[in-house]
Amino acid sequence: MQLAQVEGFLEVARRGNLSRAAEALFITQPALTARLRTLETEVGNPLFRRGRRGMVLTDAGRAFLPYAERAVRALQDGASAIERLPLTDELVLGAAPAISTYVLPQLLIRFEAEHPAVRLNVRTGHSEEILEMVVRGDVQVGLARELHHPSLETMGLYEDELVLVVEPRHPLARNRRVTLERVRDARLILFDRTSSYYDLTNALFRPAGRLPRGVLELDHIDAAKQMVLAGLGVALLPTTAVAGELRSGALRRLELIGTPRIERRIAALRRLDDEGRSPAALAFWALLQAFDAATADAPPPGPTVRS
Repeated sequence: MQLAQVEGFLEVARRGNLSRAAEALFITQPALTARLRTLETEVGNPLFRRGRRGMVLTDAGRAFLPYAERAVRALQDGASAIERLPLTDELVLGAAPAISTYVLPQLLIRFEAEHPAVRLNVRTGHSEEILEMVVRGDVQVGLARELHHPSLETMGLYEDELVLVVEPRHPLARNRRVTLERVRDARLILFDRTSSYYDLTNALFRPAGRLPRGVLELDHIDAAKQMVLAGLGVALLPTTAVAGELRSGALRRLELIGTPRIERRIAALRRLDDEGRSPAALAFWALLQAFDAATADAPPPGPTVRS
Protein backbone atom coordinates (compact mmCIF):
# COMPACT_ATOMS: atom_id res chain seq x y z
CA MET A 1 0.00 0.00 0.00
CA GLN A 2 1.57 3.26 -1.14
CA LEU A 3 1.04 6.78 0.16
CA ALA A 4 0.05 8.02 -3.32
CA GLN A 5 -2.75 5.46 -3.41
CA VAL A 6 -4.08 6.52 0.00
CA GLU A 7 -3.88 10.22 -0.93
CA GLY A 8 -5.78 9.48 -4.16
CA PHE A 9 -8.49 7.66 -2.18
CA LEU A 10 -8.87 10.62 0.21
CA GLU A 11 -9.01 13.17 -2.60
CA VAL A 12 -11.79 11.24 -4.41
CA ALA A 13 -13.66 10.80 -1.13
CA ARG A 14 -13.49 14.57 -0.47
CA ARG A 15 -14.51 15.69 -3.95
CA GLY A 16 -16.77 12.82 -4.99
CA ASN A 17 -15.52 13.27 -8.52
CA LEU A 18 -12.69 11.37 -10.19
CA SER A 19 -11.83 14.05 -12.74
CA ARG A 20 -11.62 16.91 -10.18
CA ALA A 21 -9.61 14.73 -7.79
CA ALA A 22 -7.10 13.94 -10.56
CA GLU A 23 -6.73 17.66 -11.34
CA ALA A 24 -6.12 18.45 -7.67
CA LEU A 25 -3.39 15.80 -7.56
CA PHE A 26 -1.86 16.98 -10.87
CA ILE A 27 -2.17 13.53 -12.43
CA THR A 28 -4.30 12.09 -15.24
CA GLN A 29 -7.66 10.47 -14.56
CA PRO A 30 -6.45 7.05 -15.83
CA ALA A 31 -3.47 7.25 -13.46
CA LEU A 32 -5.77 7.96 -10.50
CA THR A 33 -8.10 5.16 -11.54
CA ALA A 34 -5.12 2.77 -11.60
CA ARG A 35 -4.10 3.84 -8.09
CA LEU A 36 -7.61 3.24 -6.73
CA ARG A 37 -7.82 -0.17 -8.34
CA THR A 38 -4.48 -1.19 -6.85
CA LEU A 39 -5.59 0.06 -3.42
CA GLU A 40 -8.85 -1.84 -3.64
CA THR A 41 -6.88 -4.97 -4.50
CA GLU A 42 -4.72 -4.38 -1.42
CA VAL A 43 -7.67 -4.02 0.97
CA GLY A 44 -9.69 -6.74 -0.79
CA ASN A 45 -12.89 -4.72 -1.28
CA PRO A 46 -14.28 -1.99 -3.57
CA LEU A 47 -13.97 1.40 -1.90
CA PHE A 48 -16.22 3.42 -4.27
CA ARG A 49 -19.25 2.91 -6.44
CA ARG A 50 -20.36 5.22 -9.18
CA GLY A 51 -23.64 7.03 -8.44
CA ARG A 52 -25.64 9.73 -10.15
CA ARG A 53 -23.78 12.34 -8.09
CA GLY A 54 -20.31 10.91 -8.71
CA MET A 55 -18.08 8.63 -6.70
CA VAL A 56 -19.73 7.34 -3.51
CA LEU A 57 -17.96 5.48 -0.70
CA THR A 58 -18.94 1.86 -0.15
CA ASP A 59 -19.26 0.42 3.34
CA ALA A 60 -15.66 -0.72 3.06
CA GLY A 61 -14.65 2.77 1.91
CA ARG A 62 -16.38 4.42 4.89
CA ALA A 63 -14.69 1.98 7.26
CA PHE A 64 -11.28 2.64 5.69
CA LEU A 65 -11.64 6.45 5.56
CA PRO A 66 -10.72 7.42 9.18
CA TYR A 67 -7.66 5.16 9.13
CA ALA A 68 -6.48 6.63 5.84
CA GLU A 69 -6.95 10.16 7.21
CA ARG A 70 -4.99 9.34 10.36
CA ALA A 71 -2.18 7.73 8.37
CA VAL A 72 -1.72 10.72 6.06
CA ARG A 73 -2.05 13.17 8.95
CA ALA A 74 0.60 11.26 10.93
CA LEU A 75 3.03 11.46 8.00
CA GLN A 76 2.35 15.18 7.57
CA ASP A 77 2.92 15.76 11.29
CA GLY A 78 6.18 13.84 11.04
CA ALA A 79 7.36 15.98 8.13
CA SER A 80 6.42 19.15 10.05
CA ALA A 81 8.36 17.95 13.09
CA ILE A 82 11.46 17.47 10.95
CA GLU A 83 11.09 20.94 9.45
CA ARG A 84 11.07 22.43 12.95
CA LEU A 85 14.29 20.68 13.93
CA PRO A 86 17.62 22.51 13.73
CA LEU A 87 18.96 19.91 11.31
CA THR A 88 22.62 19.04 11.89
CA ASP A 89 24.89 19.15 8.88
CA GLU A 90 28.28 17.43 9.06
CA LEU A 91 31.55 18.88 7.87
CA VAL A 92 34.32 16.30 7.39
CA LEU A 93 37.76 17.84 6.94
CA GLY A 94 41.21 16.41 6.34
CA ALA A 95 44.30 18.31 7.45
CA ALA A 96 48.05 17.76 7.57
CA PRO A 97 49.40 17.73 11.17
CA ALA A 98 50.96 21.21 11.23
CA ILE A 99 47.76 22.70 9.77
CA SER A 100 45.39 20.83 12.08
CA THR A 101 47.45 21.88 15.11
CA TYR A 102 48.27 25.51 14.41
CA VAL A 103 45.92 26.90 11.74
CA LEU A 104 42.70 24.90 11.68
CA PRO A 105 41.58 25.69 15.27
CA GLN A 106 41.22 29.41 14.53
CA LEU A 107 39.39 28.65 11.28
CA LEU A 108 36.96 26.34 13.08
CA ILE A 109 36.32 28.93 15.81
CA ARG A 110 35.24 31.38 13.11
CA PHE A 111 33.23 28.74 11.26
CA GLU A 112 31.44 27.46 14.37
CA ALA A 113 30.45 30.98 15.41
CA GLU A 114 28.43 31.28 12.20
CA HIS A 115 27.32 27.62 11.96
CA PRO A 116 26.90 26.32 15.52
CA ALA A 117 24.68 23.37 14.51
CA VAL A 118 27.24 21.80 12.17
CA ARG A 119 28.91 18.64 13.46
CA LEU A 120 32.66 18.80 12.86
CA ASN A 121 34.88 15.84 12.01
CA VAL A 122 38.62 16.28 11.37
CA ARG A 123 40.95 13.59 10.04
CA THR A 124 44.70 14.02 9.91
CA GLY A 125 47.46 12.63 7.72
CA HIS A 126 50.39 13.71 5.62
CA SER A 127 49.61 15.85 2.59
CA GLU A 128 49.63 12.91 0.18
CA GLU A 129 47.22 11.04 2.45
CA ILE A 130 44.91 14.05 2.65
CA LEU A 131 44.86 14.26 -1.15
CA GLU A 132 43.82 10.60 -1.36
CA MET A 133 41.08 11.15 1.24
CA VAL A 134 39.63 13.96 -0.88
CA VAL A 135 39.88 11.92 -4.09
CA ARG A 136 38.03 9.00 -2.47
CA GLY A 137 35.39 11.31 -0.99
CA ASP A 138 36.31 10.38 2.59
CA VAL A 139 36.59 14.10 3.45
CA GLN A 140 34.78 17.08 1.93
CA VAL A 141 37.68 19.54 2.11
CA GLY A 142 41.38 18.81 2.55
CA LEU A 143 44.05 21.20 3.87
CA ALA A 144 47.59 20.25 2.91
CA ARG A 145 50.63 21.44 1.06
CA GLU A 146 49.74 22.39 -2.50
CA LEU A 147 49.27 19.23 -4.54
CA HIS A 148 47.43 18.79 -7.82
CA HIS A 149 45.20 16.02 -9.10
CA PRO A 150 43.00 15.98 -12.23
CA SER A 151 39.85 15.28 -10.23
CA LEU A 152 40.44 17.99 -7.61
CA GLU A 153 40.08 21.74 -7.33
CA THR A 154 43.09 23.32 -5.59
CA MET A 155 42.93 26.74 -3.92
CA GLY A 156 46.15 28.26 -2.55
CA LEU A 157 45.84 29.68 0.97
CA TYR A 158 49.21 30.88 2.29
CA GLU A 159 52.97 30.31 2.24
CA ASP A 160 54.33 28.57 5.33
CA GLU A 161 58.04 29.28 5.71
CA LEU A 162 60.49 26.99 7.50
CA VAL A 163 62.59 29.07 9.89
CA LEU A 164 65.60 28.17 12.00
CA VAL A 165 64.78 28.68 15.68
CA VAL A 166 66.79 28.41 18.90
CA GLU A 167 66.22 28.99 22.60
CA PRO A 168 67.52 32.49 23.53
CA ARG A 169 70.30 31.09 25.80
CA HIS A 170 71.64 28.80 23.07
CA PRO A 171 75.17 29.80 21.89
CA LEU A 172 73.91 30.38 18.34
CA ALA A 173 71.37 32.91 19.60
CA ARG A 174 74.13 35.50 20.06
CA ASN A 175 73.96 36.19 16.32
CA ARG A 176 70.91 36.94 14.22
CA ARG A 177 72.61 35.59 11.12
CA VAL A 178 74.51 32.31 10.95
CA THR A 179 76.07 30.14 8.26
CA LEU A 180 75.24 26.52 7.55
CA GLU A 181 78.73 25.63 8.78
CA ARG A 182 77.92 27.11 12.20
CA VAL A 183 74.67 25.17 12.39
CA ARG A 184 76.54 21.97 11.57
CA ASP A 185 78.33 22.32 14.91
CA ALA A 186 75.01 22.31 16.77
CA ARG A 187 72.53 19.52 17.43
CA LEU A 188 69.82 19.60 14.76
CA ILE A 189 66.38 18.42 15.77
CA LEU A 190 64.51 16.66 12.99
CA PHE A 191 60.96 15.35 13.00
CA ASP A 192 58.79 12.91 11.09
CA ARG A 193 60.82 11.12 8.43
CA THR A 194 57.69 10.66 6.31
CA SER A 195 56.88 14.38 6.06
CA SER A 196 58.02 16.92 3.49
CA TYR A 197 59.55 19.01 6.32
CA TYR A 198 62.12 16.26 6.86
CA ASP A 199 62.98 16.22 3.17
CA LEU A 200 63.26 20.01 3.02
CA THR A 201 65.64 20.08 5.97
CA ASN A 202 67.85 17.41 4.45
CA ALA A 203 67.83 19.23 1.11
CA LEU A 204 69.04 22.39 2.82
CA PHE A 205 72.11 20.73 4.30
CA ARG A 206 72.91 18.49 1.33
CA PRO A 207 74.97 21.16 -0.54
CA ALA A 208 77.07 21.56 2.62
CA GLY A 209 78.06 17.92 2.36
CA ARG A 210 76.41 16.44 5.44
CA LEU A 211 73.97 17.00 8.31
CA PRO A 212 75.17 18.54 11.60
CA ARG A 213 77.19 16.28 13.86
CA GLY A 214 74.42 15.83 16.36
CA VAL A 215 70.94 14.92 15.15
CA LEU A 216 67.92 14.23 17.31
CA GLU A 217 64.93 12.71 15.49
CA LEU A 218 61.36 12.97 16.80
CA ASP A 219 57.97 11.95 15.48
CA HIS A 220 56.08 15.25 15.30
CA ILE A 221 56.46 19.03 15.25
CA ASP A 222 55.31 19.74 18.80
CA ALA A 223 57.89 17.35 20.24
CA ALA A 224 60.62 19.02 18.16
CA LYS A 225 59.53 22.46 19.36
CA GLN A 226 59.59 21.38 23.00
CA MET A 227 63.14 20.09 22.58
CA VAL A 228 64.23 23.45 21.15
CA LEU A 229 62.49 25.27 24.01
CA ALA A 230 64.45 23.07 26.43
CA GLY A 231 67.70 24.20 24.78
CA LEU A 232 68.56 20.77 23.41
CA GLY A 233 69.23 21.94 19.88
CA VAL A 234 68.06 23.95 16.88
CA ALA A 235 65.34 23.13 14.39
CA LEU A 236 63.81 24.26 11.15
CA LEU A 237 60.12 24.60 12.00
CA PRO A 238 57.08 26.02 10.16
CA THR A 239 56.43 29.65 11.00
CA THR A 240 52.86 28.85 11.97
CA ALA A 241 54.15 26.38 14.58
CA VAL A 242 56.40 28.89 16.36
CA ALA A 243 54.61 32.21 15.83
CA GLY A 244 53.54 32.52 19.47
CA GLU A 245 56.97 31.64 20.84
CA LEU A 246 58.68 34.11 18.50
CA ARG A 247 56.35 36.89 19.65
CA SER A 248 56.85 36.09 23.33
CA GLY A 249 60.60 35.73 23.00
CA ALA A 250 60.60 32.10 24.11
CA LEU A 251 62.31 31.26 20.81
CA ARG A 252 64.58 33.28 18.57
CA ARG A 253 64.71 33.13 14.80
CA LEU A 254 68.07 32.93 13.07
CA GLU A 255 68.71 33.92 9.47
CA LEU A 256 70.70 31.41 7.46
CA ILE A 257 73.26 33.28 5.39
CA GLY A 258 73.35 32.37 1.73
CA THR A 259 70.27 30.17 1.68
CA PRO A 260 66.95 30.91 -0.01
CA ARG A 261 63.69 31.06 1.88
CA ILE A 262 62.27 27.58 2.42
CA GLU A 263 58.52 27.74 1.86
CA ARG A 264 55.62 25.39 1.33
CA ARG A 265 52.41 26.58 -0.25
CA ILE A 266 49.41 25.47 1.78
CA ALA A 267 46.21 24.83 -0.15
CA ALA A 268 42.61 23.66 0.17
CA LEU A 269 41.47 20.69 -1.91
CA ARG A 270 38.01 19.48 -2.93
CA ARG A 271 36.54 17.23 -5.62
CA LEU A 272 35.62 18.87 -8.91
CA ASP A 273 32.64 16.58 -9.52
CA ASP A 274 31.11 16.83 -6.06
CA GLU A 275 27.78 18.32 -7.14
CA GLY A 276 26.07 17.27 -3.91
CA ARG A 277 28.21 19.43 -1.65
CA SER A 278 26.59 20.03 1.70
CA PRO A 279 25.77 23.57 2.85
CA ALA A 280 28.45 23.19 5.54
CA ALA A 281 31.12 22.26 2.99
CA LEU A 282 30.16 25.20 0.78
CA ALA A 283 30.23 27.58 3.75
CA PHE A 284 33.67 26.36 4.85
CA TRP A 285 35.05 26.75 1.32
CA ALA A 286 33.70 30.31 1.27
CA LEU A 287 35.49 30.96 4.57
CA LEU A 288 38.72 29.69 3.04
CA GLN A 289 38.25 31.93 -0.01
CA ALA A 290 38.32 34.91 2.35
CA PHE A 291 41.33 33.46 4.18
CA ASP A 292 43.95 35.98 5.27
CA ALA A 293 47.50 34.84 5.95
CA ALA A 294 47.13 36.56 9.34
CA THR A 295 44.68 33.82 10.25
CA ALA A 296 47.62 31.46 10.34
CA ASP A 297 48.93 33.55 13.25
CA ALA A 298 52.26 34.05 11.54
CA PRO A 299 54.61 36.93 12.41
CA PRO A 300 55.88 39.30 9.71
CA PRO A 301 58.44 37.77 7.33
CA GLY A 302 62.05 37.84 8.46
CA PRO A 303 64.84 39.82 6.82
CA THR A 304 65.77 39.07 3.24
CA VAL A 305 68.52 36.47 2.90
CA ARG A 306 71.87 37.93 1.93
CA SER A 307 74.82 36.02 0.57
